[in-house]
Amino acid sequence: MYLAKVIGNVVATKKSDTLLGYKLMIVQPVDASLSPDHREQVAADYVGAGVGEYVLVGTGSSVRVEENRKGVTIDLAIIGIVDSVII
Repeated sequence: MYLAKVIGNVVATKKSDTLLGYKLMIVQPVDASLSPDHREQVAADYVGAGVGEYVLVGTGSSVRVEENRKGVTIDLAIIGIVDSVII
């Protein structure tokens, strides 16, 4: 799991049926001081995040553990919206 900032969204008119109902967002990983850390990635949005928000991103099989998500084609998901970071 890591921190990221939502910097945009992806519109895909054709995609796997397992992705129907999910927004695809472009996320920029950030470090603890909220400075950009790595290159951008695309994540499925589980929580209704918006552009400009800081979020928690989960990766791999851990983002597919719920019964209704076991067959989805998702490797990266926004799983939380960050209210504040205290270091």
